[in-house]
Amino acid sequence: MLFHKFSIFAKKEIIKKTYFISDVHLGLPNATESLKREKKLVRWLESIREHTEALYLMGDIFDFWYEYRRVVPKGQVRFLAKIAEFTDAGIPVYFYTGNHDIWAYRYFEDEIGMKIIRKPTITKINGKTFYLAHGDGLGPKDKSFKLLKWVFTNKTAQWLFSRLHPDFALFLGNSWSRKKRYSENLDNLEYKGENDEWLILYAKEILKEQKIDVFIFGHRHIPIDIEIKSKDNKAQFINTGDWISNFTYAELENKNIQLKKAE
Repeated sequence: MLFHKFSIFAKKEIIKKTYFISDVHLGLPNATESLKREKKLVRWLESIREHTEALYLMGDIFDFWYEYRRVVPKGQVRFLAKIAEFTDAGIPVYFYTGNHDIWAYRYFEDEIGMKIIRKPTITKINGKTFYLAHGDGLGPKDKSFKLLKWVFTNKTAQWLFSRLHPDFALFLGNSWSRKKRYSENLDNLEYKGENDEWLILYAKEILKEQKIDVFIFGHRHIPIDIEIKSKDNKAQFINTGDWISNFTYAELENKNIQLKKAE
C-alpha cells in the first residue's frame, strides 16, 4: 500500500532558528532567587530546543564562575544539564565569556560540549555577516574595565587565585561580584542615545572599515534593536538585554533577526 505517502498526518516541517542570550547572572542575588530565574531559563530552553539551529550564550551567564582543575562551582546544575541536552543532540552552543564568567576553562567544553569563545568574532550565519562579542572592554569609555580585564586574564594572577581553597575563593568572588552588580544599580539603567552608548560608537568604528550586517552584544543589560550607519555602510545593532529584569533574547529566522521577550 502507498497510503503512507499521502497521509494527512505527515509530520510538519520544523523551522530552524538561531538564538542569542546574555547576562543571566546565575547566582545573583542569592541561591533562592537565582533558582527561580534558572528554572525560567530552563523552561525557555526546552521550549526552543526542537527549533534551534544554534545557540549563542553572549556572556555573563553566571554572576561569578571560577573553575579549578578538579573543582567546579556549586549550583546551576539544571541549566548545565539542559545545555548538555542541546549539545548531545548535535545542537552547537557557543559560550562567549563575559566579565563575570571570564574564568571558564575546559569543563564547559569537555563535559558540557560548549564551544568557548574569548574574543569578538565575525561570522556568517544564514548569509549575513555577524559581529559577535559580550561587549566588555570594547569602545572608548570602558577604560577601567580594560585594566581589570588585564588583571583577570593574567596567568600569574590566575595561578595565585587558584592556590586559595575553593570555599574561600568562591566566597570572595561571589561577594565581589554581587557588590559590583548592586553598585551599578541595574534596575535603573537607561538607554543613553545613539551618540552616547559606547558599544554603538564602537560598532560604528568597525562599520567604517568593513561591511557588517548585524552587531550583537550583551553586557549593557538594555534591550536595543536599532539601525546604525557609518560612511556608506549600515547595520542592525542589537543588545540582547538581560535575564534579570528584561528576559529578552534575539531570534534569527532565515535572514530576519529580532528581539523577543520570553513568556
